[in-house]
Amino acid sequence: MVNVKNPAQIEKMRTSGQLLYEVLQRLREMVQPGITTEDINRLAHKLITENHAVPSFLNYKGFPKSLCTSLNEHVVHGIPDDTHLREGDIIGIDCGLILDGWHADSAFTVGVGTISAEAQRLIDETERCFWIGARNAVKGNRIGDIGHAVSSYAHSKGYDAVHALTGHGIGRHMHEDPEVPNFGTAGKGLRLMQGMTIAIEPMITQGTFEVDFDGWIVKTRDRKLCSHYEHTMAVTVGGLPDILTLPRELALKGLADG
Repeated sequence: MVNVKNPAQIEKMRTSGQLLYEVLQRLREMVQPGITTEDINRLAHKLITENHAVPSFLNYKGFPKSLCTSLNEHVVHGIPDDTHLREGDIIGIDCGLILDGWHADSAFTVGVGTISAEAQRLIDETERCFWIGARNAVKGNRIGDIGHAVSSYAHSKGYDAVHALTGHGIGRHMHEDPEVPNFGTAGKGLRLMQGMTIAIEPMITQGTFEVDFDGWIVKTRDRKLCSHYEHTMAVTVGGLPDILTLPRELALKGLADG
């Protein structure tokens, strides 16, 4: 069942989303060769809890940390540990929090130090996949319009979109209906309604869309690089979605330029 939110509830989600944006900005700034993924986890936990929020990933279905850190061929759900970041790695950082009962979920991928041009291109085009998908998250469109837009753009650049994992509805719970795949058929699927809140999260690979599951960690089957990018948003009555995990000016710029 899809839980449509009223304007007051969406504003609560925006407050959660803006706190998560600030947390992720601090995490992005600390990424450099030599730090460990556990260093990132510790800072995330501190920033979330000192702002009276709860790390939504911690203990979710047994997940042991406050965020996911996924390196190189890892798609998602990497568990922070004593692994040191190395020059040339790429790392996906996926984090969620609960503030006043409302969830926010967002992710980005960034290079560690100097990375290859091919890796940077993958990161950039993954973000573009997100914005192209987000521009389709409008009242009256269907879920398939989002996934079709993401995968079509990815394919046009020589990449693929992971099929086994999807975006999702979000609100009082981290994962709500509907699922939001990164592939699909335009004009098919659930019709989008004003007040729906969803997380669109392209997971874009250099090679195959197929993945392997190794406990929590999901890896590309061919072990080529994967990039992940995600924001929480609300479907509006006026056209473009309202991105809740970015400041308004950055969201509007991304929707216009992406």
